Amino acid sequence: MMDGAAVSLSFGAALLLGLGFGAGPCNIACLPFLGPVFVAGGGGVRQAWRVLLPFSLGRLTGYAGVGLVAGLAGGIAQGWLESPVVRWVLGGATLLVAAGLLLRSSATGRKGHCAATGPGRKPDGQPIAVEMRLQRRAKPGPDKRLVPGGLYLMGMGMALNPCAPLSTIMLAAAAAASAVSGAWLGFGFGIGAVAMPAVIFGLGVAHLGAQLREHLASWETTLTRVSALMIAGLGTATALGWIQP
Repeated sequence: MMDGAAVSLSFGAALLLGLGFGAGPCNIACLPFLGPVFVAGGGGVRQAWRVLLPFSLGRLTGYAGVGLVAGLAGGIAQGWLESPVVRWVLGGATLLVAAGLLLRSSATGRKGHCAATGPGRKPDGQPIAVEMRLQRRAKPGPDKRLVPGGLYLMGMGMALNPCAPLSTIMLAAAAAASAVSGAWLGFGFGIGAVAMPAVIFGLGVAHLGAQLREHLASWETTLTRVSALMIAGLGTATALGWIQP
């Protein structure tokens, strides 16, 4: 529970606290969850936002929500974060991402393609141009929804994991005794916490993932499935409490 002296923080102080957290422990905690996603998803640096945007929005929502609850209910928030609900959210979200990646890998090679029909003639006997006939059209799969939604919930689950900097934010929010002030402090901390990981993963990890897929292009489907299974194993272990992110 949150006890001891009251803590007072400004938005700027919460932001700096988030930057310090995001530059260190946060990257280590995020790597097992996001690393395989970048390897499986491909796209490189230019498409990294497709992973980082929903994940970062989820974290911002989580931090702001924690601050709001702490400002409104004080120590109740700390007790809730220490319950199994947090690991169930993170583990379940990780399994959703894994399911979406597996569905994406199963759709590889099923994309629509066109084939030319034989030349024909118009009613007046003049030849007509070769027509292109669509043989099979790929339909958008559920992975288009599962992966972004899972990443959003995954980010929220990561934000709900107790840590020393977040406990400081919760103490300050509880001392303020205001839901709005608490949410504002949580949001400031979240901006700082997601900024550095976004740069590191958006440039470094995304580039490495793209290079790996490029060199193993003939194993693209297998690489995606292996990454998805790794994420599924991580999500299961998290939900069961075997590992603590």
